[in-house]
Amino acid sequence: MQALFSMDMSQNGSKDILERFCDNFTPSGKTLSFFLKLVQGVLHTKTEIDAVIERFSNNWKLSRMSCVDRNIMRVAVYELLCCQDIPHKVSINEAIDIGKKFGTEESGAFINGILDSIRLAMENKDVDVKIIFPQNTAE
Repeated sequence: MQALFSMDMSQNGSKDILERFCDNFTPSGKTLSFFLKLVQGVLHTKTEIDAVIERFSNNWKLSRMSCVDRNIMRVAVYELLCCQDIPHKVSINEAIDIGKKFGTEESGAFINGILDSIRLAMENKDVDVKIIFPQNTAE
């Protein structure tokens, strides 16, 4: 979330920014590969992820959401749609906890409402989870 936040704030999602972030905050071992999978996955599918978030955020445009909330939800939606080895409840609970820690007083409830709506829609087959992802998101 912090890497995506940094890229969002600077409006620069380049490989250089990601490398600079990793130089300063290096995740280790297995964490690094999972970190890169999430960040690069979100970056490669941001348009699709943002459309899903906006569809389920009543009366909220993505641009009006806090940068923290927006990027927490991007990671969580990527996990919901693409990381079948992570239970949906885990992705949602982690997003809520991160929102409470880094966001506003209302972030947890806001994030929960949107992500739970997406989860329910997925269960009811109202969201197309067949978003096409690049085979290799780790460049």
